[in-house]
Amino acid sequence: MPTSTGCEDAVQEALVAAAVQWPREGMPDHPRGWLVRVASRRMVDALRSDRSRADREEVVATREPADAAYAPAADTDLPPYSDDTLQLLVLRCHPALTLPSRVALTLRAVGGLTTAQIAAAFLVPEATMAQRISRAKATLRSAGARFAEPSAEERPERIAAVRHVLYLVFNEGYATSSGDRLVDVSLTREAIRLVRELRERVPGDAEVAGLLALMLLTDARAAARTDSRGDLVPLEHQDRSRWDPAAIREGVAILEQVLPHERVGPFQLQAAIAAVHADAPTWADTDWLQITILYRLLDRAAPSPTVSLNLAVAVGMGHGAEAGLAVVEPLRHTTGMERHHRLHAVRAHLLQMADRMDEAFAEYAVAAR
Repeated sequence: MPTSTGCEDAVQEALVAAAVQWPREGMPDHPRGWLVRVASRRMVDALRSDRSRADREEVVATREPADAAYAPAADTDLPPYSDDTLQLLVLRCHPALTLPSRVALTLRAVGGLTTAQIAAAFLVPEATMAQRISRAKATLRSAGARFAEPSAEERPERIAAVRHVLYLVFNEGYATSSGDRLVDVSLTREAIRLVRELRERVPGDAEVAGLLALMLLTDARAAARTDSRGDLVPLEHQDRSRWDPAAIREGVAILEQVLPHERVGPFQLQAAIAAVHADAPTWADTDWLQITILYRLLDRAAPSPTVSLNLAVAVGMGHGAEAGLAVVEPLRHTTGMERHHRLHAVRAHLLQMADRMDEAFAEYAVAAR
């Protein structure tokens, strides 16, 4: 049952949503009904998220050895599932859906993430993501989709979608998009656990290995990412003695196994970037030129606004602030990015580095709004 505090939080979130959306999109015909509907959705999302988190924690606490009931169909050559979470992920990533829809629906139904959290991961408005999830459900119904073990031909595409799901689940745990905590350890640990199992099932998939390496190298910094009040500590100011050396060693070892022999994909490139950061004893020792090269490769392999923003920072650190600003400039004219806080925050940082302080303060103010 929802608590009074939970109801109050849902109402507050609805009021915040109204303050953001109504000036931009106009007041709805029935404002009170709009607020009730949005608050109700937020409450349902919160309850589902709490229930899913509790289920994940119970599974981790009481995990049993492999059960023959979860064995794959006879036409596969894969080992059995050790629990039903990964199997459910694979089954939910149905080929009747586009890859983004598969990932969004699976994050909602299996990962337990709220619509707002998924929208933040995809850099789209919450309403857009809600429509995408609804269309995905309707597509599955109209296609008469059955959640059966995929054939050998379907398996690579399903595994690719599962990789994306687990990547976004980890990201949501590592830097939560809502609530009063920066990190949700239950999500990051569960994502790492499931990627480990996925690697056991598909040991020849270099991108699964790259994803595991990326998660380990990123999670290795977790203890140093927040201060005593729970506030974020930027990478530049983190106490690197608190980084987990065992996780770093394991992540680097995985990369060394796959990079010399396999086609390099986006997760391997991101893991390589994380490894360069892990190799630097101090912020000043960071090899920004190598990171810039890796981000350029990533921008070609998997272009996105987020990659471009990270590339701009790397270019700014390695080649100067003005060069980084040149990378950011096209994004200012990209639909949907002009109002995104990360774009303005990165541009403000680069302007500050260029000693263009008045412009930097203005951009920081826009990002904060």
